[in-house]
Amino acid sequence: MTIKTAVMFVACSLALSGCGTAVTVLQNDEDAARGLRKQKTYCQSIPRIYSGLAYDFCVLNAPPDPTGVLVPLVLLDLALSGALDTVSLPYTIYRQGVDGNIRIYWRASRG
Repeated sequence: MTIKTAVMFVACSLALSGCGTAVTVLQNDEDAARGLRKQKTYCQSIPRIYSGLAYDFCVLNAPPDPTGVLVPLVLLDLALSGALDTVSLPYTIYRQGVDGNIRIYWRASRG
């Protein structure tokens, strides 16, 4: 493995670990919701269909990042998430029908 290949592999791994689609499709719902709660987003839930784009918009719909680093990364991720969301569309349509939206903030049912 050359150094160029190793650097590209690491860059792709880092990009996918922060990708909205990777967070919402490949991880548990609780992990995706925890990440958005950490950002203190105002979104209550996100649909599973095009969930990567919804995740990115929810990150943008949070209090501003004081460092200003987050916004350019999220804007860059919008294109990547859009492409990956389109590829995973059959799976996310099925999951939307079975499981519904990914809830970010929820209350325990009073029973």
